[in-house]
Amino acid sequence: MFNIYVQTMNSVKNIFSIKDLENLSGIKAHTIRIWEKRYNILEPMRTETNIRFYDLASLQRLLNITLLHNHGYKISKISKIPPENIPTMVREIISDKSAKHHAINAFKIAMMNFDQALFFNTYNRLLAEKSFREVFNDVFIPLMNEIGLLWQTDTITPAHEHFITYLIKQKVLINTEKLQILLPKYTDKVFVLYLPLNEIHELGLMYLNYEIIFSGYKTIFLGESVPVDSLRHLKKYFENIVYVSYLTVEPNKEEINDYIKKIKMEVLDDNSEIWLLGRMVDYIDEATITPKIKIHHSISELVSNL
Repeated sequence: MFNIYVQTMNSVKNIFSIKDLENLSGIKAHTIRIWEKRYNILEPMRTETNIRFYDLASLQRLLNITLLHNHGYKISKISKIPPENIPTMVREIISDKSAKHHAINAFKIAMMNFDQALFFNTYNRLLAEKSFREVFNDVFIPLMNEIGLLWQTDTITPAHEHFITYLIKQKVLINTEKLQILLPKYTDKVFVLYLPLNEIHELGLMYLNYEIIFSGYKTIFLGESVPVDSLRHLKKYFENIVYVSYLTVEPNKEEINDYIKKIKMEVLDDNSEIWLLGRMVDYIDEATITPKIKIHHSISELVSNL
């Protein structure tokens, strides 16, 4: 990448390539070039070697134009609208479905500019009309899926991902705490949530903790990088245990089946079982699965089985 696009871990990314705009807006780079040439909707800056680059205002404008275009406005008409009127039009046409799209774009802008105020304002507007569960499932999950792709294509740095993930974790923790002051409705089993050694992607597990408590069960949240030996100690305190683990990158596909065998031998007994989800469950050999081991392919699928 050109030096002008290189970002340090602590800097704000406010310069974008046309490929970045494609990744963030969903509009193909070829189409963006056509819109620029025919309708002058964006005015790219150029490097000394004549390479296009764009500022944050251009990204915001393109995201708003994309929303209008998706609602049936022709690009020729949008190009004639005064730039200061476009944000107002966007707010006026927002429906439930487009509000989700607009919120995701707002969160992406907040992430790109490390803008906590924009994150909180967007979140609070959503929460005025939706429950926290709806916000997480309808907006945060699609947002994190998009962020994963943006990270893979080098559109964002790890700093951006950590920034937005931390803010979402804050909201999960706040809403979880509100539930934890209530006594569990069901006492027949306890859910123990953990991540295996070297697994640090805990956002999904944190939200599962919220959902399980919401459903009326007691949970013990152990968090990231928990050795198998530590799981055995829980049996001293609880009789019927459901272990829950989210396997995003660990154990890797070469080690996952040995890990399952170890769990079966050293942890599971007549009064316990384990529920697994995450990308790595696709590599689990069906021959290792027993009635004590349940595989789920999404958070919603697991929640529906509570």
